[in-house]
Amino acid sequence: MKQLFSEIFQIFIGILLASIGLKMFLLPNGFLDGGATGIAILLSEIYKVDISVILLIVSIPFLILAWFTLSKRIFVKSILSIIGLAIFIHFENFSSVTDDKLLIAIFGGLFLGAGIGLTIKNGAVLDGSEILGIFLNDRLGISIGKIILGFNAILFAITAKVLSVEIAMYSVLTFLVTAKIIDLMIEGFEDFVGLMIVSEYSTQIEAALIKTVGAGTTLYKGARGYGKRGMQIEKEIIHTVINRIDIRRTYNLIEKVDPNAFIIEFDVNNIKGGILTKYLTKEGLKKLTPALYSQQDKNVEKAIVNAEKTKQQ
Repeated sequence: MKQLFSEIFQIFIGILLASIGLKMFLLPNGFLDGGATGIAILLSEIYKVDISVILLIVSIPFLILAWFTLSKRIFVKSILSIIGLAIFIHFENFSSVTDDKLLIAIFGGLFLGAGIGLTIKNGAVLDGSEILGIFLNDRLGISIGKIILGFNAILFAITAKVLSVEIAMYSVLTFLVTAKIIDLMIEGFEDFVGLMIVSEYSTQIEAALIKTVGAGTTLYKGARGYGKRGMQIEKEIIHTVINRIDIRRTYNLIEKVDPNAFIIEFDVNNIKGGILTKYLTKEGLKKLTPALYSQQDKNVEKAIVNAEKTKQQ
């Protein structure tokens, strides 16, 4: 129940942010965003009808798709979110804060993207184009990103023809800002990187990662494999997640211990739990196994010496 109230509150904030982006920036200046919201703005500009009414009408086909595509919980929250956005747009009386078209496009996209992203993160949809993308992806196998891109390309082409090329160009900029902010809201502002490390000195590298970088590690048992050194038998494979700001320091550390280590780097959108998911504090270090922590410096120094000997040979 507590989680449900938290989701509802955050969706409310998301609706508020999206409505601010529309009423304070985009609508007074006739700028569009992508998706169902963009269609509603375009039709409102052409037919001079209240956008809150058009937004509800335009969203109906997408909500029908949502009934067959999404879970019932997401479907219900999406209906309530779209109705809530229409009500906010109808009753809000925010005045435009700037006449600068570049600022309008950027900040309109920023507020709208923050609102849509926060809503999606809490299990609801404010814009129907995502639902269309999911539906066609399930049926045709086309990526959601390509579907949304194609959908918006058609929308902005119509905008250039019906309204003006300038408005279409600023609307594209708004869409790009919105899309980026949605990604940031969903994936987070902190950028994490995952590493898979295969090395003869896995114990020493693990100890150095904990001691120097403050990264948590998980060890997998590799049964066998084949590489440039031929067939290889059992090895311990290190899996760790670090903040991107630490990536160069981590590579330098691994290079000192084992210059021949095999490393795979991959992006990580989100992490949860663990005492070593962020920079280690003194309290976090105390939770480590005392025996491991006390031997770290000796293990790392020994590995570096062995690596230097290997280089000289």
